[in-house]
Amino acid sequence: MLIIPAIDLKDGACVRLRQGLMDDSTVYGDDPVQMASRWVEAGCRRLHLVDLNGAFDGKPINGEAVTAIAKAYPDLPIQIGGGIRNLETIEHYINAGVNYLIIGTKAVKEPEFVSEACKAFPGHIIVGLDAKDGLVATDGWAEVSDIKATELAKRFEQDGVESIVYTDISRDGMMQGVNVEQTVTMAQASSIPVIASGGVTNMDDIKALQAVAGEGILGAITGRAIYEGTLDVAAAQTYCDQT
Repeated sequence: MLIIPAIDLKDGACVRLRQGLMDDSTVYGDDPVQMASRWVEAGCRRLHLVDLNGAFDGKPINGEAVTAIAKAYPDLPIQIGGGIRNLETIEHYINAGVNYLIIGTKAVKEPEFVSEACKAFPGHIIVGLDAKDGLVATDGWAEVSDIKATELAKRFEQDGVESIVYTDISRDGMMQGVNVEQTVTMAQASSIPVIASGGVTNMDDIKALQAVAGEGILGAITGRAIYEGTLDVAAAQTYCDQT
């Protein structure tokens, strides 16, 4: 299981939000490349980037910072979400050296776009499913739908989606522990590997996820915990490698 540090970009700075609220953010640094180097030095094998402004605006806003990180670490797999709503944006990011594109809101509202993207860029497409009480949320978590996240996952099974980033938004940024039960339910719902997100706080969460990794859990994204110091990236990855 991969430990995947998150770098959330807002107005060019590295921040973390609580439950996706743009006006409840903590700034952790103003140099995204320097922040990436911190996690690379800790031994991470993939980075999770989010263009927060892009998620709300529907188009890339912090693309320059994303491109700069990809250029600085060409051998490091990078996944980016936020504002990816067309094939041109996907092509731009891939040409810039980004490996995986996370389609969120558009995947919920226009699932056929995922099929189109997977055909055009096979092996590069991740679907981001953000859920509250098992129901999918969209538009930077501003809207909660009546669609079950597990049902939507099954819809993408035939498209060739590389993985699903599953976020429990009631726990994201709250340091309350990961929702292992819902993550396993999502992993069991389809054959697509799942990356857990939201609420990863300390080694207890990593141990709990690693114990069920065989159900189809590819990795765990962690943000606030590694910035606040309650989780050590190197120690967590070593634990997963040795268990």
